[in-house]
Amino acid sequence: MNKYHFIAIGGSAMHSLAIALKNKGHQISGSDDAIFDPALSQLQKAKICPEQMGWFPEKILPQLDAVILGMHAKKDNPELLAAQKMGLSVYSYPEFIAQYAQNKTRVVIAGSHGKTTISAMVLHVLNYHQKPVDYMIGAQLEGFENSVFLSEDNEFIVLEGDEYLSSPIDSRPKFHHYKPQIALISGIAWDHVNVFKTLSDYNHQFELFIDSITAGGVLVYNKEDQKLCEIVRASQNTIRKEPYDILEHSVSGGMTYLETDEGAIPLGIFGKHNLSNLSGAKWLCQLMGVDEDDFYQAIGNFRGASKRLEQLTAGKTSRLFKDFAHAPSKVKATTQAVKEQFADQKLMACLELHTYSSLEPSFLVHYQNSLEKADIPIVFFDPEALKIKNRTPISPQEIIDAMGRSDLIVFTRPDDLNEFLLEQEYEDTVLLMMSSGNYGGLDWEQLKARLVQF
Repeated sequence: MNKYHFIAIGGSAMHSLAIALKNKGHQISGSDDAIFDPALSQLQKAKICPEQMGWFPEKILPQLDAVILGMHAKKDNPELLAAQKMGLSVYSYPEFIAQYAQNKTRVVIAGSHGKTTISAMVLHVLNYHQKPVDYMIGAQLEGFENSVFLSEDNEFIVLEGDEYLSSPIDSRPKFHHYKPQIALISGIAWDHVNVFKTLSDYNHQFELFIDSITAGGVLVYNKEDQKLCEIVRASQNTIRKEPYDILEHSVSGGMTYLETDEGAIPLGIFGKHNLSNLSGAKWLCQLMGVDEDDFYQAIGNFRGASKRLEQLTAGKTSRLFKDFAHAPSKVKATTQAVKEQFADQKLMACLELHTYSSLEPSFLVHYQNSLEKADIPIVFFDPEALKIKNRTPISPQEIIDAMGRSDLIVFTRPDDLNEFLLEQEYEDTVLLMMSSGNYGGLDWEQLKARLVQF
């Protein structure tokens, strides 16, 4: 049994790793200045939730085997300073995972979009066929208690490869730590502009990732992404390179079918981006020992990862979807997917500008035409959030100009957005809500109750 202390234990990956290590029999302690659900409830259930919020250097003891540092902490965190003064081993969570997995076959799923969904697809198929693997992914999955699972015996570990920084004292992207034998890149679209100031700098992180793949390994990549193809071709790494594209499919009666040699398979997901994700997942599963027929058998009842194009409710002629999409490429792909799936219905698409990138005035131009498939396009942003982040103010007209839609409806007050949504008629309408936030406190239960009336 080892003793691990987590600084900023409430993070989405941090709390899941802490629970996984607790389940393996290790002794876990942790601190944070604020923890919210679902992390709070899950840490309480695992009996490793801090009794008090805040930082307590006295928790840092010489007998600790390691301290695991979350991105939420700062360089001058008193617990971190105490650990450094004692000379304890301090890891970011990707650094810790990489060390843990050094003797396993590492399967890393990277890309600006789709990596959580592809990871979820792979794990769903493996779980369906009772093939146990270790994993670390960015969402809660149906049928899995935790988003991290670690074992001693499993051959494979499936890792979601995030390109964001590892910790306050480790500025390397997380996916640079893993050095996979099998890797996938779903596509590249400039993100995290607060860290990667230029598109070239952002793209370079994927060049380094490709070069980090173990010699003799395999890279599966989306051949529809031209820039990605250029980067893959330019790499001198001695690896096998396998492209994938969208699988043959059809859409009928609001249902997407996968066309296979065994006939049409109805899917619980839809959209070209998800069909592309499915193709990449199929490649990975085959590299992990699942043949094509077994993949098709399992994927039919996959319903998607949490917060990824999730249907919250439906009435007789209405539907409400919620999606994590916030980056321009994700917003465009998700909006197109919903419009293609429900071509005969009106599409009302509401985007919250919530992240650092989306609230950057110079970055807004990248949202050009991202809502072009929406019949009623809506954007919400909170000017107070800009003040809190000490950001340059944005006017509604700037957003209208950037989006390229003169009919764009812009809300800056949560109450106004809530009132607008609750007074709409939703007959023959799909309402698509896209955000990594919560629209300033949207009443989802009231909204669902309104939708089911139609």
